[in-house]
Amino acid sequence: MQVLQGLNIDFMGRRRAAAMLSAAALLICVASMLVRGFDLGLDFTGGTLIELGYEQPAELSEVRAALSEGGFSGATVQHFGTLRDVMIRLAPQAGEGEGASAELSDRVFRVLSSAAGGVVELRRVEFVGPQVGEELREDGGLAVLFSLIGILVYVALRFEWRFAVGAVIALVHDVLFTVGVFSLFQIELDLPVLAAVLAVIGYSLNDTIVIFDRVRENFRKVRKGTVIDVMNQSINETLSRTVITSGTTLLVLLALFFLGGQAIGGFSLALIIGIVVGTYSTVYVATAAAVALGVSRADLMPVKKEGAELDALP
Repeated sequence: MQVLQGLNIDFMGRRRAAAMLSAAALLICVASMLVRGFDLGLDFTGGTLIELGYEQPAELSEVRAALSEGGFSGATVQHFGTLRDVMIRLAPQAGEGEGASAELSDRVFRVLSSAAGGVVELRRVEFVGPQVGEELREDGGLAVLFSLIGILVYVALRFEWRFAVGAVIALVHDVLFTVGVFSLFQIELDLPVLAAVLAVIGYSLNDTIVIFDRVRENFRKVRKGTVIDVMNQSINETLSRTVITSGTTLLVLLALFFLGGQAIGGFSLALIIGIVVGTYSTVYVATAAAVALGVSRADLMPVKKEGAELDALP
């Protein structure tokens, strides 16, 4: 279904302005990652997570004060969903195991129940050891790195090395921007968010491959026109597909973000950011990078086999 027909937008004419915008945004994201770091979740830092339910809206300052009096001064306290739901995160302690974690959660529950007059419900307790958290952090980074290397090899074999470099630059752009937003606004970064980042890589690559495939077809079909003309034509011809795919996906993700609750909030937010930025980077990063690297019609024309002219003779 074509919802956008007959378009002739000069996307490549704005590639320099888009490059400046992308560079400025990435500079802010990278600076935030270096200076502020990340609000790493329990999956990466290790420790004990305790979720409690109150009958009445809980004041976080009172919860922190009660924990401090009970000997838990280093706890992180925040609302989880509604104002009656409280999530407490305790840093890992030396020699702490799952048995010690269960005892720790019982102590926290007794302290807060006493402070609140016994109207507290213990809903969930999770424990992750510090060594496991460190391994998950390292393995997550390696997963992103290996996926980018695999994509570079695949696109280079499937198309041409300039397109491969452009695709990987766009994917690095998407990853840095997505995790940079989490660093900038100090949104918790955990395993579901990392899974969303990997999903964004696949989604953005799919959109990029569709445009690259149309570029290759048009280079072989359209005999007149410059590289910029062919790139613009290809992007305009696939724009309808891009808008429909990205739009319908965003509708689902927005529903998950606003109605899915706090548990999948970070996951859906990472996907929303990644899909919006990935759609932009497919045009203004991947395709523009291929143009900047000097891709030409000759690079994508089929190679003639030796002796093909002789075989064609009667």
